[in-house]
Amino acid sequence: HVVAMAPERVGHTRIKGKLYLALSAAVVAAGLPCEVLVDRPTIEVGESDYEPDVILRCSPTPLSGDSLSVPDPTVLVEVLSPTTRRIDVSRKLADYFRIPSVQHYVILFADRVQAVHHRRMDDRIETRIIADGNLVLDPPGLVVELADFYSDNGSSVARN
Repeated sequence: HVVAMAPERVGHTRIKGKLYLALSAAVVAAGLPCEVLVDRPTIEVGESDYEPDVILRCSPTPLSGDSLSVPDPTVLVEVLSPTTRRIDVSRKLADYFRIPSVQHYVILFADRVQAVHHRRMDDRIETRIIADGNLVLDPPGLVVELADFYSDNGSSVARN
């Protein structure tokens, strides 16, 4: 089933856009065979279809431009919003890691500079809370500055 999404707040959209730009620049700088996708492509897990805020897919074979879903994402990112907070931190966490290609699931807070980074480590999932510094996504081998997602995002974002 598809989960209906409420309209996004401007702050949420700004963070998502800055994340897209930062990840895209990091992919180009690293020369990786990855692409960054924003909105609407779905991630299918069992009977559920999710629409993450940002998807990073790394593969030498590009998806067709007609594709509606991404079968093999590497990194999935959600920006928390009041309407999706509960599902983002519970059901999506469990479901996303059911996909063998998923190496990272990152949850960004919209109201403060903070990320919860879940990373696949062999037979377990490691969780790290980041309030300052770099977000390291390895694999595929990317490093991005957390603060870059929040720069010029309006006065409603608290600095930790």
